[in-house]
Amino acid sequence: MTPARRENLERLLKPRHIAFIGGRDATIAVREARRRGFQGQMWAVNPKRADLDGVGCVPSISDLPEPPDAVYLAIPAAGVTDALRELEQMGAGGVVCFSAGFKETGDIQSERDLIEVAGDMALIGPNCYGMINYIDNAALWSFEHGGWSPGYGAAIVTQSGMFSSDITMSARSLPMAYMVSAGNQAVLGIEEFLDAFAEDPAVRAIGLHIEGLRDIAAFERAALKALDRGVPVVALKTGNSAIGATLTVSHTGSLSGSSELYQALFDRTGVIDVTSPSQFLETLKYLCVAGAPQGRRVAGFTCSGGGATMLADHSERIGVCFPKVGSAGQESLTSLLPEIATVSNPLDYTTPIWGQGDKTYPVFATALSALNADLAVLVQDYPAEGLDASKIYYQNDAAAFAQAAQEHSVPAAICATLPENLDRGTRRHLIELGVAPMQGIHETLNAMRDAIWWSEARARTRIDRPAALRPGATIQNPMVLTEDKGKSWLRQMAVAVPNGHVCNAAEAAGVAQDIGYPVALKMMSPSLPHKTEAGAVALGIKDAEGLSSAIKAMTASVAAYDRAAVTDRFLIEAMSPKPLAELIVTLRADPQFGPSLVIGSGGVLTELVRDARTVLLPASKDEIERALCSLRVARLLEGYRGSRQADIPRIADALHRLCTEFLKARGEVAEIEINPMFVYPDHIVAVDALIQVPRS
Repeated sequence: MTPARRENLERLLKPRHIAFIGGRDATIAVREARRRGFQGQMWAVNPKRADLDGVGCVPSISDLPEPPDAVYLAIPAAGVTDALRELEQMGAGGVVCFSAGFKETGDIQSERDLIEVAGDMALIGPNCYGMINYIDNAALWSFEHGGWSPGYGAAIVTQSGMFSSDITMSARSLPMAYMVSAGNQAVLGIEEFLDAFAEDPAVRAIGLHIEGLRDIAAFERAALKALDRGVPVVALKTGNSAIGATLTVSHTGSLSGSSELYQALFDRTGVIDVTSPSQFLETLKYLCVAGAPQGRRVAGFTCSGGGATMLADHSERIGVCFPKVGSAGQESLTSLLPEIATVSNPLDYTTPIWGQGDKTYPVFATALSALNADLAVLVQDYPAEGLDASKIYYQNDAAAFAQAAQEHSVPAAICATLPENLDRGTRRHLIELGVAPMQGIHETLNAMRDAIWWSEARARTRIDRPAALRPGATIQNPMVLTEDKGKSWLRQMAVAVPNGHVCNAAEAAGVAQDIGYPVALKMMSPSLPHKTEAGAVALGIKDAEGLSSAIKAMTASVAAYDRAAVTDRFLIEAMSPKPLAELIVTLRADPQFGPSLVIGSGGVLTELVRDARTVLLPASKDEIERALCSLRVARLLEGYRGSRQADIPRIADALHRLCTEFLKARGEVAEIEINPMFVYPDHIVAVDALIQVPRS
């Protein structure tokens, strides 16, 4: 984004004056700006009307009294380009283009023309609902909208107009700073909004609904900027695409497609990934009101054994830590609790002291101190409207909980077991107390887990800053090297491979004798990228007779599979000893995301258990080690049931060196797949390799 466009975006987001151009839709936008409380000047342009909802019309754009900071444009698509040209020439700041009929209808050229004439103006759309600034009460919006702000909140950018409208109407009391419906993103995309909102002091968190990104490198820069500035970003990624699906010869296409690449991007940049609209809003609300924690120790409180159990059950599933109360804390809490209460975490403080703030406050404060808590949550389901005689008791405990949490500087949340059991007045009251009003136990605990993850990701990134991604052109229509040639390349890169030699059938017995039985036999053919399916692999051959039989059987099997694939060229290798574990290790490049590493359970488990992680490159050794340790197969490397342990840092270092060599060879190698990669206590061996290179 140019400096001029960045300045114009600021004018668009915080306008002194707005020009509304159009008819019926522009009239609605005038009403919404007025209802939002916009106090600046409003002008209207329409040659056939005297006014738009009381705002007097001028017949043309040139008749506007001065260049407007912001423009709401809702005219037929055929006139949009000319209108934008005139606005740009007069020095307008930015435009919300509600008009449709561009790229979304297949008219690519019209959208290109629109982009060209927009120049350095900040343009949202076309085909979008618009923008709402809840802090300064400015709206360029196409329909009735809701939402509120206590003076701070979330900045949300969506790629769906209706979803943006749904969010403003939600009964969640999410504090809002901005809402942007990005539409076609012809000029301004998610990346630009993310970069701008990361600098706004009123924005405590940023929410992104993403169908796809235009510029991965720009997104990475903006997301890391937000992370540096302490502004959490929450993403709801929807839709699947064909990104990264061009290299389908290997197993990797089934393990790492578009969604895995996006997940790797989010992991790399500290972006919280959620999977549902309700989790999207609840996570943003938690971060805006409670904030991110300094650690991962959670204190939980309920006035119900059932609530305590629900907290404990879900926290165990998702890895949220409710530490036990120590002996000193046990003694202190026992003296404060009724006899029927049992000291635990989560803690059911029981009904005899319920609603008595003078008695529940010491319990909350003592527990937070005894647990050295980093986060706190209290379960409360408020009575329905009209049945609220007991509401004061809930409020008493809420106030006591808020006071204890504030005194201990602990992010605090009060959550309803059922989302609807937290009325609007209560939600607003809790926000005034500095407590996040959360709706749903699972959503609450998920948000707390993700807030913990974000804090740890931010701390980690300060120490281990990722190098910039390297997206770009990829090798099209590559050819597959036979395994022996692929292993020769790996050997040059200092990757261990089994001792082996290529020969014809007549030479096989002598070669096997030199290598030493038992041996593995594989037919080498460019037409056999996957040899097992063709019967082109024989393992554990013990002698010359067995070798001769294996060659005959293999030749017949491959002929039945594909007669054109049969060759008299065989790779004979020493059998590798049994490893601690088998991995699949793949290096590949995507035009949008650049190079990546896929690592997972290998051998016969590759597609059976689908235990894999994708890491975008360049990556540090520590990042690769974290990915390795996150796999289910890592349990085998850690010494499962008394077996030997692998030196995981050393294994990660070897993988890191392989990644470094792949990056150096970009343009010479399209993809490397090693499956299986045998892992031993102190080294790795590439037992099978599939390498794709440019066609000569």
